[in-house]
Amino acid sequence: MISIVWNRFRKNRLAIAGMAVISVIAMIAVLAPVIAPYDPAAIDVYNTLSSPTWGHPLGTDDLGRDVLSRMIWGSRVSLKVGFVAVGIAILIGIIIGSAAGFYGGKTDAILMRFVDIMLCFPTLFLILAVIAVLEQSISTIMIIIGLTSWMDVSRLVRAEILGLKERDFVLAAKAVGASDFRVIFRHILPNALSPVFVSATFGVAGAILIESGLSFLGLGVQPPDSSWGNILASGRENITVAWWMSLYPGLAILVTVLSYNLVGEGLRDALDPRLWRSEN
Repeated sequence: MISIVWNRFRKNRLAIAGMAVISVIAMIAVLAPVIAPYDPAAIDVYNTLSSPTWGHPLGTDDLGRDVLSRMIWGSRVSLKVGFVAVGIAILIGIIIGSAAGFYGGKTDAILMRFVDIMLCFPTLFLILAVIAVLEQSISTIMIIIGLTSWMDVSRLVRAEILGLKERDFVLAAKAVGASDFRVIFRHILPNALSPVFVSATFGVAGAILIESGLSFLGLGVQPPDSSWGNILASGRENITVAWWMSLYPGLAILVTVLSYNLVGEGLRDALDPRLWRSEN
């Protein structure tokens, strides 16, 4: 199964290119303390808004801080928010979707109405409302994004479990006395995770966009900590004299989000058994 999926995935050149870009960005984020040429918070009032040079390949900002160093450290924030927020969303989505799909009846009706209610709230406005009340920190942002992004995952898991719970291997597990917990998480769920992987990949891209947008609006990562969003916000204020402050973080967000979307598209095609049959 895994070899079939990998063989199909690697035939998609765009998906492989996206995975390569993601790997490079992840490596940069991990090695940020080593490869960043300057302290991202170091202020140099004598070198403000300096255009790109050999000493500062991406220029400096309005406080003389090295943009390249801030971009490198900002990659850590973006990836951390993406993975932690999606991890929270997947955990909640799997629990609610599994319970709704497996038990059905009133449990399914109540949980799915709750999902529908959550989907009625505009996600961005809900996040803004919560952030306005709570402390603005990276941990708060990750938790809020995760708590407002699980609904699609729950619906995917529910749909998969509805199609699997009457299969022979599930009925056999129930017949030998397996508990509901074991039936769901040992027998059903491993066969229902393919669409969750795809959704998680797209979810990371979405979480990075949300974090960047919040930081751009001043509601996300706060200075002196750096993120691509707040670097972009600083560039907006100086766009007529320091184009590099807007260009490079904007390109980083674009390339990262595009790469995750390309990988998600590749996974979706590779995991679709209908395409396997059509190729054979």
